[in-house]
Amino acid sequence: MELWQLQQRQSLPLESKIVHSQNVIKQWHEHFDGKVYVSFSGGKDSTVLLHLVRELYPEVPAVYIDTGLEYPEIRDFVKTVDNVIWLKPKLSFKQVIDKYGYPVISKEQSQYIYQYRTAKSEKTKQLRWYGDSKGRFKISNKWKYLVDAPFKISDQCCTYLKKQPIKKYEKETGLHPFIGTMASESERRQGNYLRFGCNAFDLKNPISRPLSIWNDVDIYKYLKQYDIPYSKIYDMGESRTGCMFCMFGCHLEKEPNKFQRMKKTHPQLYDYCINKLDLKTVLEYIHVKY
Repeated sequence: MELWQLQQRQSLPLESKIVHSQNVIKQWHEHFDGKVYVSFSGGKDSTVLLHLVRELYPEVPAVYIDTGLEYPEIRDFVKTVDNVIWLKPKLSFKQVIDKYGYPVISKEQSQYIYQYRTAKSEKTKQLRWYGDSKGRFKISNKWKYLVDAPFKISDQCCTYLKKQPIKKYEKETGLHPFIGTMASESERRQGNYLRFGCNAFDLKNPISRPLSIWNDVDIYKYLKQYDIPYSKIYDMGESRTGCMFCMFGCHLEKEPNKFQRMKKTHPQLYDYCINKLDLKTVLEYIHVKY
């Protein structure tokens, strides 16, 4: 698919997007004979997705991964939703950062820094430092100083806290996921949509993204239009929830950033992550105020 086609679909009115998403959901459900589930984070996007799916197929389960990094308001909201399966990772966030390192800047940059620092192959180190012939797949010049950071850095957090529990669940149940991501959220997600569309049947691990052509305005409009309950965290100044202590992208936030907001709204959790988990050392090193 071409970018202009995506942009055309993103400009459609909400009602047209709802019809589009319903067709995506039906196609996925029928293809897998109902052996599907909704990946449910408790956030606004997956709340809309769950409503869309259950309007068509009320019996579809939701799966929530209790990583220990969710806002308390998210966990409280998830407890109010019917037919939610709770999964827990084997490792805690602290165990992951102690063993592998902190998630900083982005998944990609954290991965490259981790691989550079731990590589046994000189070829891998060269690739991560200089990139390929087109200058791709390397640590950004802006972040090369992080290879000398006095703390570990990696992208392993998502792997151990989210991917492993959900892979285990999918293997045990044979169910296939609906995910509430949108192409408008990042270049990577836009690229995935352009390559695979909403229903990526041909991936090694097939995945459905019925909200791909939606945006935040659509999400809030849908919640209001259908009077759908959602987590009160969004009424406390948070527009994205995700993991509370994750530092991906925090250097791009305008002040007050997520940690400055957390200091006011969740002072005990703020103290835990800044002091007990020592995020203050990392944030100071990447020049992010907290």
